[in-house]
Amino acid sequence: MTDASTGSVTPATPRAAPGVLLVLAHPALERSRANRALAKAAKGLSGVTFKDLYETYPDFVVDIETEQAALVAHDVIALQFPLYWYSTPALMKEWLDIVWLHGFAYGEDGVALKGKKLFVACSTGASAKAYHMHGYNRFSMDEFLRPLEQTAHLCGMEWETPFVVHGASVKDDAALKAEAERYKARVASLLPKSVEA
Repeated sequence: MTDASTGSVTPATPRAAPGVLLVLAHPALERSRANRALAKAAKGLSGVTFKDLYETYPDFVVDIETEQAALVAHDVIALQFPLYWYSTPALMKEWLDIVWLHGFAYGEDGVALKGKKLFVACSTGASAKAYHMHGYNRFSMDEFLRPLEQTAHLCGMEWETPFVVHGASVKDDAALKAEAERYKARVASLLPKSVEA
């Protein structure tokens, strides 16, 4: 709800709710082998609510109230994306910018996400050895994902160890199937026991 006097969004009342909100951002999912395989494996789990940002908002006009309500309704927020220029794809950044607002996600009255878990799953084109101080990309994946880790901290969320698929573009079908199963198991491990059962 928007406060007419200030123009700010009034935070929804936080409530405990089971389940994982899996938010996928991939600008060309139809051409992706890795992210499609991961998403298919995880979204079939009971207790997982799946949202494809580029399918939902092709015009980049994000429904803030709907998105905030979805965040409030889940106790685990999972972000899945391919690493684009060492960051999230543009629509996921836009979604974070306009949905995770002061007074909702952080700030003195921004407690809507407090106590929830933030889990990141991403894919890279390069191999794992490219992501360290002596590698092609000079920094580790932990360092590239630090802004999201800090976002979790700012919002009072628990940061989960990220799930990373390296060399996604060169993996064969068997390797991708194994990664998808590993991802499915990881997402399932984030579900409360009452939802898993």
